[in-house]
Amino acid sequence: MLDSRTEIRAGQRFAFGANWRAFVDTVDETKIRTATDSLVRALRSPDLTGRTFLDVGCGSGLFSLAAHRLGAEVRSFDFDAESVAATAELRARFAPDAVWPIEQGSILDERYVAGLGRHDIVYSWGVLHHTGDLWRAMDLAARLVKPGGLLFVSVYNDQGPKSRLWERVKRRYNRSGRAGRATIVFLSAAYLWRWWPLLRLIRWVRGSRLPRARGMSVRHDLIDWVGGYPFAVAKPETVFDFLRERGFELRHLKTCAGGLGCNEYVFTAPHQPG
Repeated sequence: MLDSRTEIRAGQRFAFGANWRAFVDTVDETKIRTATDSLVRALRSPDLTGRTFLDVGCGSGLFSLAAHRLGAEVRSFDFDAESVAATAELRARFAPDAVWPIEQGSILDERYVAGLGRHDIVYSWGVLHHTGDLWRAMDLAARLVKPGGLLFVSVYNDQGPKSRLWERVKRRYNRSGRAGRATIVFLSAAYLWRWWPLLRLIRWVRGSRLPRARGMSVRHDLIDWVGGYPFAVAKPETVFDFLRERGFELRHLKTCAGGLGCNEYVFTAPHQPG
């Protein structure tokens, strides 16, 4: 299996970890509170005391920290060494005394996964579609859930031809130099935010200012979207059918209304192992 840095240098993978390390510098209590609130809503529980929480592809570590704040026993891992460092930095800043293991590992490494045990909550938001093998990663993540536990995942929505176009954009981004990448980000932002002035006007008229969803950052989310490769997509019914065949039951669903972005799912694992 290739190291993440080798794939990044070859233009086969986006430098997710470097982007997350830059994001960690922006994390404050407001972002942590927003992330924690989104976790509470999806899991329908404000208290995770006594429950184990495995963060598959922890990225910045923000949601590992949120789970820790809710009382969970957290374990985090990521394929990208920079993401591991970003999560460790976040832990050092906001939970220096926490018993919270952070490791480098891949969800596609079956030997590593076999040693992780089973957990009450397995969390992987926006990660499995970047592994290069979405369905194998989904299957291995599902095996990590205790009987009756929860699998919390999100997967990019399949927009048909638009998704194929974005895949080409992402591939080009990772094979380009600094100037080429800057141009691709600029053009993508112009396209993605073409309605932004109108939306800001509507919010101004209504007197509302909406916080960034899940405590994220507009700039770092944009770079992650444009560069995020490998890239896979799935329709909600495909994810539902895949996990239903394994005995999982859908507990929570939040779609992006057929548009660009991630569909979010929480499934309950079968109560009998198998």
